[in-house]
Amino acid sequence: MTDRYREFRDLAGALGVDAVALVPGPNFERLYHAHFSTSERPTLVVIPAKGPPAAIVPNLELSSWGALGFEGEVFDWRDQDGYAAAFDALAKHLPIRSLAVEGQVMRVFVHHALAGAYGPLDIRDAEGAISGLRLTKSADEVAALEEAIRISETALAEVIETVRIGTTEKEVERRLTAALFAHGAEGNAFGPLIGSGAHSANAHADARDVAIGDGDALLIDFGARWGGFAADITRTFFVGSASDEAHEVYETVKAANARGHEIARAGITAHEIDDAVIGVLEASPFADRIRTKTGHGLGREVHEAPYIMRGNHEAVPAGAVFTNEPGLYAVGRFGVRIEDDILVTDDGNRSLTTFPRELRILG
Repeated sequence: MTDRYREFRDLAGALGVDAVALVPGPNFERLYHAHFSTSERPTLVVIPAKGPPAAIVPNLELSSWGALGFEGEVFDWRDQDGYAAAFDALAKHLPIRSLAVEGQVMRVFVHHALAGAYGPLDIRDAEGAISGLRLTKSADEVAALEEAIRISETALAEVIETVRIGTTEKEVERRLTAALFAHGAEGNAFGPLIGSGAHSANAHADARDVAIGDGDALLIDFGARWGGFAADITRTFFVGSASDEAHEVYETVKAANARGHEIARAGITAHEIDDAVIGVLEASPFADRIRTKTGHGLGREVHEAPYIMRGNHEAVPAGAVFTNEPGLYAVGRFGVRIEDDILVTDDGNRSLTTFPRELRILG
């Protein structure tokens, strides 16, 4: 058995359970460097505290599964027969009494299949602990993030040159998506969020077939996916012109973003970062426009630990990556958000995003 399971065996011991289970998703992909889709067909790996793992795999996936170099028993099943017998065989092979699972990833029917096969089985939600193994990024993982960000920033620089008064949000979305793939993206990290005018005050705005007007804010939140890792970048522009209020709001958000860059370092807590960044917004004349926390972790998932918010007293370690994305949103009028991806280091931090933060008027 290789060492690739050691951290999961150690985690099982630390949690006081007999085994840890993984289903297709970010933790699975980190372990096996392979993607398996979720569907009505359950796929499951169980890693005991001692001994080799075991897996349940749809028969039609066996050829792909063989490329993983899996070290344990595999119980496959066919659509015609159903998966219950495979779960029964797993229970007989690994007679465990407690199991830690990914509570935000494992689907209810897989949970029920385990409970049905094992009978009395203590199934515990250990999402935080399991996903916490991804908190610190390796050099290769940081490099993948940097490439996803490079692609994203290159595409954004290209697309904003085409924006004019009268351009629609949908046109921006289409051009940005095309540019991401043209510059090497393997996919979108998430569907681009594009809002102009009053729509920019919706923190998660889907693009509409609506023309951008003179003086409108244009908020673009997007990212490429490359090497299994996601970029997450937001910039807010103004089209044609920008009012004095727009300038003032923008500079307030930029100052809050700068505060996040100033204080991020290994050992600081997520609470302390958020308190400092949001504190800048609270001290401004626009405190009633605060709608969100400072940010979230970034890696294989767009949202993962650490969550940069007050009340989260988790220390942020060197190697963690998080988004620094303060914003101010006047509902019915306009919103401004500036988002960077920050790598925490032993002696401070490094911004993986380099796209200019100065207010820019397009067109």
